[in-house]
Amino acid sequence: MFGDKKNKLKDSERSLISETVSIEGTINSSGAIDIAGLVKGPVYSKEIIVRETGSITGSIEADHVEIHGHMDGKISGDDVVVGNTGTVKGDIEFGNNLKTENGADIDGYIKKTHGSKSKLSADFLFSKSKDEKKSKENEQPETVVNKDSEVLA
Repeated sequence: MFGDKKNKLKDSERSLISETVSIEGTINSSGAIDIAGLVKGPVYSKEIIVRETGSITGSIEADHVEIHGHMDGKISGDDVVVGNTGTVKGDIEFGNNLKTENGADIDGYIKKTHGSKSKLSADFLFSKSKDEKKSKENEQPETVVNKDSEVLA
């Protein structure tokens, strides 16, 4: 099952965070994500749909964003839809289209950006290698010498 190449996941397939799931942290996906549960933290994906039962507290960055549930944070996307059951508390930046349905609740600034906003690609989403992360962790803090010649770390 897991080693079978016929069943290998493709970027075009969707991931679901169901109603019974709560996640805290950063979510990266090169495919599409449907969120019906609770997410605390930024979400980066090609396509994000927050269902009626879904809630995100954090930022969203995607090519296509649909909000039918609750969003508390900044949205950046090329195409953004806020459905009739959607609530957004935060700013919205969109590159191409913004659609708000009758009943949508938005509390924030709306700004159209010029050109494609998307910086998302597999390289962007998963750019840092393990070696790069380890070298960052092993860096020493800089030493500062003040006028009284005390050394502070």
